[in-house]
Amino acid sequence: MTIVPSGTTSRPGTPPDRGAGPLLRAWREQRRVSQLKLALRAGSSARHISFVETGRSRPSEEMLLRLAEHLDVPVRDRNALLLAAGYAPRYPQTPLDDPSMAALREGVERLIQGYEPYPALVLDATYHVVAANRGIAMLLDGVPESLLVPPLNAMRLVLHPEGLAPRIRNLRAWRGHLLEQMERQIALRRSEPLRALYEEVAAYPLPPGTTDEEPGEELGVSFALPMRIEHAGRVLSFISSISTFNTPMDVTVAELAIETFLPADPATVKYLQSLSM
Repeated sequence: MTIVPSGTTSRPGTPPDRGAGPLLRAWREQRRVSQLKLALRAGSSARHISFVETGRSRPSEEMLLRLAEHLDVPVRDRNALLLAAGYAPRYPQTPLDDPSMAALREGVERLIQGYEPYPALVLDATYHVVAANRGIAMLLDGVPESLLVPPLNAMRLVLHPEGLAPRIRNLRAWRGHLLEQMERQIALRRSEPLRALYEEVAAYPLPPGTTDEEPGEELGVSFALPMRIEHAGRVLSFISSISTFNTPMDVTVAELAIETFLPADPATVKYLQSLSM
């Protein structure tokens, strides 16, 4: 499936009039790092960090980036810090359909297609699907067209009571896993679009007849939580894995994630391989 930009990864940056100091302090407090500990990590002093946070001192561009790195500030928000301090953004945000992203698009397409017949997809920062392989298309059989209108959103597809939710045998456990994952990302990114998505999908009612089935050792999967989903009269079992790009220098790339679904039992392997013959 061709990679297409979702058009939803952008979110407004923090207004520059807040200043870099309050933003930096907010990130430091969120990460629960003291001024002294941050200073030691960044090769500065607690006094200088205090002066920066209160606006008594203007940090250099390199110092601001170094502090942001040690606080694990997302790339998009590093740009906001720079803007608030009066510097130009360091990291571009290049659309996926830009010619300069051709190598990335082709590489990701080869990766997820090479994973077939197992499902794999590429997501942006708010779980919009920017690429998917035929394994994902197979799982979406029977999903109403209203949920398949671009841009597709993975969380809506999975948790909506008319989406995949009625077919997920361990829905309560899988739903809890997904919501906890979103909560962790909201804490990391402080993204209002992501928070709005969380509030939407967390409010979805459970489909009628949802059971309390929980996966356990009797299912042959004790090392990770599987997603157990019905398809064509069978129950398929998958373990999810998410990969991101190492040291991204572009906002778009920093916010991409590749999710692959590994078959969790021999029956799932056999069935998926039979579909590809």
